[in-house]
Amino acid sequence: MNLLDMIPGSDGADGVSRANGGDRPEEQHVCSRKGCRAAASWRLLWNNPRIHTPERRKVWLACAEHREWLEDYLRTRMLWRETLPLEASA
Repeated sequence: MNLLDMIPGSDGADGVSRANGGDRPEEQHVCSRKGCRAAASWRLLWNNPRIHTPERRKVWLACAEHREWLEDYLRTRMLWRETLPLEASA
């Protein structure tokens, strides 16, 4: 158990808000762009072929504003594989 999990309204070690006061964490999907705290609506799937197997997919989350920037960053480095909408159940 992590002591940070016990503080109301704080993010636990897993980065998920416990602000609802219950035992079950609220799902918060935040944009991966540095400094952005906006809700994410896209999943950018990528992998680094130098260190990952071809089927492995890493995920960055993106808000509508930063989707293009993050995708371009990954494409430039030849890491981008696919962009998908973020479903509520994902």
